[in-house]
Amino acid sequence: MAEQRVTKPQGYKVEAVGTLKEKLGGYKGYIFTDYRGLTVGQITGLRSQLRKFDAEYRVMKNNFAKIAFRELSQPDVAAYLLGPTAIALTKDDASQVAKSILDFARETSVKIKGGLFDGQVFDNKQMEAFSRLPSRKELISSLMGTMKAPLQNLVYAMNGVTSKLVRTLAAVADKKKQDDGAA
Repeated sequence: MAEQRVTKPQGYKVEAVGTLKEKLGGYKGYIFTDYRGLTVGQITGLRSQLRKFDAEYRVMKNNFAKIAFRELSQPDVAAYLLGPTAIALTKDDASQVAKSILDFARETSVKIKGGLFDGQVFDNKQMEAFSRLPSRKELISSLMGTMKAPLQNLVYAMNGVTSKLVRTLAAVADKKKQDDGAA
């Protein structure tokens, strides 16, 4: 009977996975991309673009990322961690980050493989649809405009009534002055 050998992971690998797990745990959304063909300058440009949305763009070892996601109890994303992979890490507005990457992809060779948001995995087609959604700020702005409209209309109506009353009183006063001046 062959003896099975149990290997113990090397310390630096365990430490690297722990650091990666800690890093990934601080974010809510992950967009997996194939960065093949990008220059260092292009990656730097994309990183600075994504910083505007409080997001990071990181190249990671696929095996370490698979282990870290598994240890974070996230859904299986191993299908997106094949080949050269960089992950856009987002805290808030994932649709804006996806939109920014897709805009960047029109001019470069970067490709979105998929994404993970709030425990749900999305493929590249779903990511494209997701990027077309309005941002959180746009939705809040639209909601506030909708909520403000009835009050604004009430104010206009009330101002209209008082303005009409003032004009009527002014007209009556002018008429009295004319009647007093004619008599």
